[in-house]
Amino acid sequence: MIDIGGVRLSGRMICRNDDEAAAIRAHLDGHIAATRAEPGCLLFEVTPIGGGRIWSVEEIFVDADSFRAHQARTAASEWGRATVGIERAYRIEGMPRD
Repeated sequence: MIDIGGVRLSGRMICRNDDEAAAIRAHLDGHIAATRAEPGCLLFEVTPIGGGRIWSVEEIFVDADSFRAHQARTAASEWGRATVGIERAYRIEGMPRD
């Protein structure tokens, strides 16, 4: 992997059932559009894997401040409310330890 600096999140969202997968599908397009429009977003991809209950997530933000702003916006959004209980298995690189 090439080090481009900034903050990188990679991993998966893992749905326990079809209802969780339906929540992702119902809100994903708006979430992608809003995230890609955020200042500091360099890459944002969410892609279904296999049978549609697992989603690959790749994010790159220019710095920790833009990543934190994204996390805060996401938590308060319709996407955040609709997907709050879905398992996330993420690895985050480039965040300073507070």
